[in-house]
Amino acid sequence: MGLYLNPNAEAFLLNKNKKIYVDKSLLINELNEMIGSDDNFVCISRPRRFGKSMAGNMISAYYSKGCDARETFSRMKFGQVPDYDKYLNKFNVIKLDLNEWYQKAINEDREKSLVKYIQATLLNEFRKEFPNLSFDDGSSLATDILNVYGETGEKFVIIIDEYDVLIRERVSNELFKDYLSFLNSLFKGTTIRPAIALAYITGIIPVVRDKVQSKLNEFKEYTMLRPRQFAEHIGFTKEEVVALCKEYNMDADECARWYDGYKLSERADMYNPLSVVTALLDQEFGSYWSTTGSFEALKDYILMDFEGIRQDVVSMISGGSVEVDVHSYLNTMDCFYSKDDVFTYLIHLGYLSYNRKEQTCSIPNEEVRQEWVRSIKLSPDYKKLMEIINASKKLLDDTIQGNEEEVARALDAAHTEVTNPLTYNDEHCFQSAICLAYFYANTRYTLVKELPTGKGYADLVLIPYLPNIPALVIELKHNKSAESALQQIKEKNHCQALNNYKGDLLFVGISYDEKTKEHKCRMERIND
Repeated sequence: MGLYLNPNAEAFLLNKNKKIYVDKSLLINELNEMIGSDDNFVCISRPRRFGKSMAGNMISAYYSKGCDARETFSRMKFGQVPDYDKYLNKFNVIKLDLNEWYQKAINEDREKSLVKYIQATLLNEFRKEFPNLSFDDGSSLATDILNVYGETGEKFVIIIDEYDVLIRERVSNELFKDYLSFLNSLFKGTTIRPAIALAYITGIIPVVRDKVQSKLNEFKEYTMLRPRQFAEHIGFTKEEVVALCKEYNMDADECARWYDGYKLSERADMYNPLSVVTALLDQEFGSYWSTTGSFEALKDYILMDFEGIRQDVVSMISGGSVEVDVHSYLNTMDCFYSKDDVFTYLIHLGYLSYNRKEQTCSIPNEEVRQEWVRSIKLSPDYKKLMEIINASKKLLDDTIQGNEEEVARALDAAHTEVTNPLTYNDEHCFQSAICLAYFYANTRYTLVKELPTGKGYADLVLIPYLPNIPALVIELKHNKSAESALQQIKEKNHCQALNNYKGDLLFVGISYDEKTKEHKCRMERIND
């Protein structure tokens, strides 16, 4: 047993002993089906804090000969699967956290010899683990693996967490070429392939197509764009979060508004695990994911000078979605040729979610939307947008106080900012403009678009989660009167969707004229 060769299960048990732990052990079932096939090289990319490292610790504890994890796994979900122990603690495991190695190399002035540092450390562990075998000084990790396989027939599981850290850190060409040679020797070639039962690598961005693709083309990728069967195994599912909210007496719908939005498949709505756990433990919904990184990472990209990017950013901050072509991006940190490349990169980072069916992207949830607003706060390019956001508190106050003219004036400004001449008369764009104008309302309300009601759908409903403020039912009309919008709320019984709500109701009818661009507002309060 070593630290990196055949490690024990301590890292996994530390994860499992957290106050909140979600059992994701069925991931191993998917991996076991790949062992013995030519699909056994797996590359999973997810945003930071999505549970990649915890999954790596679990996988290591299951396969490693350096521990006996039968009792632990027998009590987990995977332990209920027939033959769950088929490969339990049966392989030699090599587990590397590349970010950890890189930080050690920097601190110890070994950056130029990072790969040699890794291989020398592993060589010492090979000699201890296999004392009856001979290992040459300065041998590569690939050579050591082949030595063991050739003499004993024993196979290896290789786990590399944050394999892409050197790409993200933009290291020197010398170090990067050395690293590529390391990957090439470890994963390519007909000789070493039979010695590897499973290779499992994780990162934030997919394989860089213009630099390392040829070194890792043996790997099948499972990304934010196409996660396939691993969709529900990295991150929290809706069902898991609903159960946690019930246990911790937190509002599941509000949790979804803050942290949901990553629809990785038709059956898997994914939440950011770090944010959910922190919110439940703190008993308060808020922005937690942003504390693990700087919004500057987002700002640098959405301020790029690509045609159409500003309008799309405004539309997404307003709650809309935009078309995106995800196929041209080369998965680099520095080669961006269009807004599509920028948005695709931000999908991989978790700042955007991707709808594969519609081929669109959008801001996934309230937590991330606040990050977007922080990133544009001081940019002159988004000055008018920030004026609308900053004025949104006054708009909410004016609405509650029944100041119809002020509300109409504010919505006029938002409608103009969010849309362009081609989309101005699009009802969904107008709806996004209203959501932007009521940005501040998110601190007091849950905003629901197209809420099913008695007869049809209410355009926008604001349901308060704080006391002593009215619920708002908003109806939009194009080239008709605001009064007719109010009448529709009543005739179609839109307030039926709020049957379980106890408190004042405020009906808001909004109209605009496409010729004059004039907005009008009429309101009616229904007291509880």
